[in-house]
Amino acid sequence: MKSSKRGKNTLKPEITNISEHGFWIFFRGKEYFLAFEQFPWFKNATIQQINDIQLLHKEHLYWPKLDVDLSFNIIEHPEKYKLIAK
Repeated sequence: MKSSKRGKNTLKPEITNISEHGFWIFFRGKEYFLAFEQFPWFKNATIQQINDIQLLHKEHLYWPKLDVDLSFNIIEHPEKYKLIAK
């Protein structure tokens, strides 16, 4: 017996809220907050630019309109990384 072909992966990150301080991403049953202070690339981004998010390699998020990619490790532990852009 042959199994049918797997369907398209529908599990994708979702922006759930944007405030003046940052934004929230919901993925795999967990919510992550990205503060603009710690992730300055998003501070002046439009809602459309923030919402245009892609999942790469199951562990990286990519915003093509901003050319920003972040791993979940960076999002969960920003204090371990130098993220401040100049």
